[in-house]
Amino acid sequence: MFIQTEATPNPATLKFIPGRAVLDSGTMEFTDRDSATRSPLAERLFAVPGVTGVFYGSDFVTVTKDDSDWQHLKPAILGVIMEHYMSGAPLLADGQVADGDAPHAEEFFSEADTETVAVIKDLLETRIRPAVASDGGDITFRGFKDGIVYLDMKGSCAGCPSSTATLKHGIQNLLKHFIPDVVEVRPM
Repeated sequence: MFIQTEATPNPATLKFIPGRAVLDSGTMEFTDRDSATRSPLAERLFAVPGVTGVFYGSDFVTVTKDDSDWQHLKPAILGVIMEHYMSGAPLLADGQVADGDAPHAEEFFSEADTETVAVIKDLLETRIRPAVASDGGDITFRGFKDGIVYLDMKGSCAGCPSSTATLKHGIQNLLKHFIPDVVEVRPM
């Protein structure tokens, strides 16, 4: 088995591509050992000293580290991912396929803004999320109020030094261009 690695814009996060599906749909993020108990792979990755976050996308796993050196962490992480896939173990302890992080937060917006929110979500799905996924992360809509779009950034995007620039200069400008009601974009 060959696992590719790719750098992400976040120097504390590496993207690992096992060459097979990770999640059938959605994404999953584990920000600590307690949240990782749902996934045997995430649990084993958190057992590697220095690992502080694990994120699953459709065909990749991103791992975030503390101030440890990738030179020491990368071989251990590759070993854990390879052993997991070679064993045939399920990704989730209950054997179910994840449906993403949807239950974590309810969306909020006024009923009068339903059409605007539909356009925002369409732009996120078709233009923004694919680009963010290629960098090992995900971005989801959380709300719209008073012209402000609230987004949740996960994976390599969470805590990335360039995430503010991505939000303000990339996503905000795109949404403002297509939707005059949008005045600002903020992270949740």
